[in-house]
Amino acid sequence: MAELALLIEPEQLAAELGNEQLLILDTCSADNYRTHHIPGAVHIPPAELQAGTKPAVGKIPEKKRLEALFSAAGLNADKHVVVYDDEGGGWAGRLIWTLDVLGHTRYSYINGGLQAWLAAGLPVTTELPTSAPSGFSGEWHESVIAEATDVLDAIDDPEQAIWDARSAEEYRGEKVVVQRGGHIPGAVNIDWLELMDRQRNLRLVDLDALQQRLDSLGLSKDKTIITHCQTHHRSGLSYLAMKILGYEKIKGYHGSWSEWGNREDTPINTGDTP
Repeated sequence: MAELALLIEPEQLAAELGNEQLLILDTCSADNYRTHHIPGAVHIPPAELQAGTKPAVGKIPEKKRLEALFSAAGLNADKHVVVYDDEGGGWAGRLIWTLDVLGHTRYSYINGGLQAWLAAGLPVTTELPTSAPSGFSGEWHESVIAEATDVLDAIDDPEQAIWDARSAEEYRGEKVVVQRGGHIPGAVNIDWLELMDRQRNLRLVDLDALQQRLDSLGLSKDKTIITHCQTHHRSGLSYLAMKILGYEKIKGYHGSWSEWGNREDTPINTGDTP
C-alpha cells in the first residue's frame, strides 16, 4: 500500500478496503454506526475521547484508559489509521489530536467523512468487525496539549495566537453556557462551521483561501497556535485543518471554555474585539 496522505478522498479509501495495514476508526454517533458504516470500521464512541469530569468535561482521559480504548480497537504501531465522522470533522479531529498525544502519527482523514462517502455511493455495512486486542502502548506527548497556564502565557506573546472555534454569539458573550461568557483576550474567532463546505458534503473549504484567511487574522504558520472551543470537540476540526495545512506548532486546549469560563481568576473579554 502506498502511504496515504493526511487528507484523502473517499474513493482513495474505497480502493484500499480490506487492506490489513489499515485501521479504520469511526467516530460517528452510535445510531449512525449501527445504521451504516464503512466496511471494517471500528467504532470509537466520541465520549470515550473525553474524561467527562465536570466542569471541564473535555479534558483528555488518562493514558491507560486511552491505551485500553485503542488496544480494543486493534491499534498498533504498524497500522495506518483512517478516521472519519458524520459531522464534518470535529470528532475526527479530536481523535487525531488524541493520537498525536499518544505519539501515533500515521493517520488520514476522509474529506467529508461519512456524508461524502455516502454521497459517492460507496459501500456501507451494518456488520460489526472483529479485532484482536493489540496491547497498544503510547508515548505521551505533552507538546500538543495546552493547559490554562499555557493559554495565559500565550495572551501577550507575539509568537503565539489563540483560535476560538466557538460560535460568534459565544465569543461575544451573548450565549453563555457556563459561569461566565465571553472570550480569552486576544483570541481570534473562526466558527468551526465555517471550515465545512456544505455544498460538497461537508468537505473542508478551499485550503488556499483558508490559509489566506488565517494569515490575515494573525493565525500564521510561524506562530504557536492554541485552539479551543467549549470542550475541545469543535476545535478538533480547527486542529485538524491546521495539520492539513502544514502547521507544525499547534496545541489543543483540552480544558477549553468549560474550564476557562468556570474559573474566577481567568481574564475574559466580551464583544467583537479580540
